Amino acid sequence: MTLVILSQSSALAAEIKLPILGDATSGIVSKQQEYELGRTWLKAFRSRVREHDDPLMQQYLEQLLYNLATYSDVEDPRLELVIINNPSMNAFAVPGGVVGFHTGVFALAENEDQMASVLAHELAHLSQRHFARGVEAQRASSMLSLGGLLASLVIAATAGGDAGMAAITATQAVAMNDQLRYSRSNEQEADRMGLQTMERANRDPGAVADMFATLLKATRYKGSRPPEFLLTHPVTEKRIADARGRAMASSMRQYSRSPEFHLIKARALVAISNNPKNAIKRFNAQLRSNPQNPQGAQYGLALAYIGAGEFDLARQSLARLLKDNPYQLSFQYADLELDIATKEYNQGLAKLDKLLRLSPNNYPLTTIKSEILWQAHRYEEAGEVLTALSRMRPEDPMIWYRLAEVRGLAGNISGVHEARAEYFILVGAFDQAREQLSLAVKLVASDFKRSAIVRQRIRDVAALEDRIKKL
Repeated sequence: MTLVILSQSSALAAEIKLPILGDATSGIVSKQQEYELGRTWLKAFRSRVREHDDPLMQQYLEQLLYNLATYSDVEDPRLELVIINNPSMNAFAVPGGVVGFHTGVFALAENEDQMASVLAHELAHLSQRHFARGVEAQRASSMLSLGGLLASLVIAATAGGDAGMAAITATQAVAMNDQLRYSRSNEQEADRMGLQTMERANRDPGAVADMFATLLKATRYKGSRPPEFLLTHPVTEKRIADARGRAMASSMRQYSRSPEFHLIKARALVAISNNPKNAIKRFNAQLRSNPQNPQGAQYGLALAYIGAGEFDLARQSLARLLKDNPYQLSFQYADLELDIATKEYNQGLAKLDKLLRLSPNNYPLTTIKSEILWQAHRYEEAGEVLTALSRMRPEDPMIWYRLAEVRGLAGNISGVHEARAEYFILVGAFDQAREQLSLAVKLVASDFKRSAIVRQRIRDVAALEDRIKKL
């Protein structure tokens, strides 16, 4: 099995052509080079791995990440969060502010602070520029090691954590002993800096050790324990003890708990299950056991009912939740998802008009409005909403993908090519992006303004490719 994964990882590492950063005398990678490298890799990652498409979860985690970043030592505010629907416990940081997050983290985290500790750790890797320091320490082998490591993240996101760990094991086997020791020191530093971030953000630093203990327990149940330097979050009794010792002075305080965490966790668990019937059994069992967070279990049950097509039961569950808290966005969003599932499009749009008056430009609500308009065959209106959304979130490939679809249904062919081009740019398919823009420029030749915009975009793509080659 390891040999198969090794060849897979090697092939992917070859495909993900990482730029050679700097030269033999430059000493260290610049921050801008790090940023460009990370975004180049992100394009390759997105071309191979399907991101989890849940605007509500995306907004929740982005807000959590950005809040933590303000209390960290990260200097560059350009962060990009990538969510992958995968049951494995995994999170990673890539140079240039890219943070990856598997939905499986929700399954193990018992509260928001435990989950926040994972993100704080990844922010620490970014703030301390561990990649750049690694390049300087081991220039000869750093690009080989990073290329294989990034390729293994693709495997972990698609094939699951065990396969990914095997890939990392095979890739890192060629690294030098002093480089492995440096990696351990990186992890120790990230632990320390992550805990400081938690304290500054007024979050429970004891959650760091609690999360490590949960991870160690899960690893033991699986019956395998990879060498500690191979894991993004190496799990050892010593590491847990160190984290508890550092947090001892602060962990006696009382910290507020986030009810929103349990609602988003329920969304993650439903997404991970891929079987609504099993999810219904799970949440019903939770409710019978008198859980500490019954709203989370009730919400998960409503989502599972929607997935199973049991719409009357879903409506009953959501009605109870909305009666207790009519202003909770997660409940409102699920109610709109139910309207889509039952094809009550006019009802959903009426609710959205009220909600968006109170919260204009809300990302999840705006996205689901475009979905309702799309399903109601109001393609031009859906295109207008998605066009506005693309200006708010120009780096989101799924928005451009949706926009291309609805523009095609609306008969806006030049707009289809333009939206497809933006999607292909974000997944690193520059040849296809140029092809789409070339088709668009022919269709808008008689419109001077649009023609000029498309031609400029063609030049932008060429400049972007050139910049990547010169890194």
